[in-house]
Amino acid sequence: MRDIISEIWQTARRNKLRTTLTGFAVAWGIFMIIVLLGAGNGLINATMKMSGDFLSNSMEVYGGMTSKPYAGLSEGRWINLNTKDLAATESEFKENIDDVGATYTTSSVVTNGENYMNMSITGVYPIHTKIVKRSLMYGRFVNEIDQKERRKVLVINDRQAKELEPKDYKTLVGKYVKVRDLSFKVVGIYKSSGDGENQAYSAYSTIKDIYGANSNDLGHLEFTFHGLTTEKANEAFEKDYRRRLNGNHQAHPEDERSIWIWNGYTQSMQMEQGIAIIHTFLWVVGLFTLLSGIVGVSNIMLITVKERTHEFGIRKAIGAKPWSILKLIIIESVIITTFFGYVGMLLGIFANEYMDATLGHEVTDLGVEKITLFVDPTVGLDVCFEATMVMIIAGTIAGLIPAYKASRIRPIEALRAE
Repeated sequence: MRDIISEIWQTARRNKLRTTLTGFAVAWGIFMIIVLLGAGNGLINATMKMSGDFLSNSMEVYGGMTSKPYAGLSEGRWINLNTKDLAATESEFKENIDDVGATYTTSSVVTNGENYMNMSITGVYPIHTKIVKRSLMYGRFVNEIDQKERRKVLVINDRQAKELEPKDYKTLVGKYVKVRDLSFKVVGIYKSSGDGENQAYSAYSTIKDIYGANSNDLGHLEFTFHGLTTEKANEAFEKDYRRRLNGNHQAHPEDERSIWIWNGYTQSMQMEQGIAIIHTFLWVVGLFTLLSGIVGVSNIMLITVKERTHEFGIRKAIGAKPWSILKLIIIESVIITTFFGYVGMLLGIFANEYMDATLGHEVTDLGVEKITLFVDPTVGLDVCFEATMVMIIAGTIAGLIPAYKASRIRPIEALRAE
């Protein structure tokens, strides 16, 4: 075995360009499929993370602008949801709707001693934490008693807490802070989703009574639902629900812009379809990239065997068996594809780790919120090894076919080959 390896090494040294091209084809194919799949996984993971922050069987309802004239009223009227919409949602759609809540948002400077910070404070029902998932670090979230008794409570994120209490932000739980001129008790701290997170929460009844008592604007509605398990059923429900709320505001029953509905279920379905398309596309591109590497290896191995036909004739003339020639080419093919395949795999893993360290921590500001476009853009070691093994097997087969022909050729014919 040592003699064979030594002979392969000498052959590789004599044919540096050929060996380099073979190795490049192998390494490039594996490198590209690992990088492509890593980038695709990063995009998919980011999408799944965003969709995972919301309950799939939930809807959020906002007022919009009418796009059709109706009952003597022109289009272009702003619609603000009101208590009639809340009552209709709670009482008339019990067949599908479970829990109903509303949100009302204001902004205010929150002060703790000499430290202060401007925050967006949203009054919510306790159901809000089921719909928009938050990771609570300390304390608790808004509960039913807060809502019924209109308690002045506040739930802030860890970034806000560090601004208000730099020394030990955990101690802020249970303390009172100033929201404008009123004292609010901090009852919980949740983990912020990014640097742009500036959202604090309180009870809906409290915020609405203090900052929106003179307004007919309800804010926006949110609720959980059941029984809508198909896209068609969700579309039918949305149509009926929008028609009912349009009736409260003298808007055209078919006007889809007067009431805007965000449906977590249909959004989740669309995301899953998009992810499946992206995943399939990446695998197709990756496999074609790997195939191009296989073709490159095959062509180079064919050329290699053809160039060495004269050598094989001499070997057979001095007594070499067909199996020894076959074994030599197979081992050479395996060693070259294994070595360069391993190099390509390591480079691909390094490239994915680099993407994770750079793009994986890059936050894009969409204006409304900040999101991360890549999350963990890597692939599993199993995929890396499988891609490498495919290339090794392909390289072996590519060398096996011409090697078999070369081992069967008669010595006199091999010696005549140029």
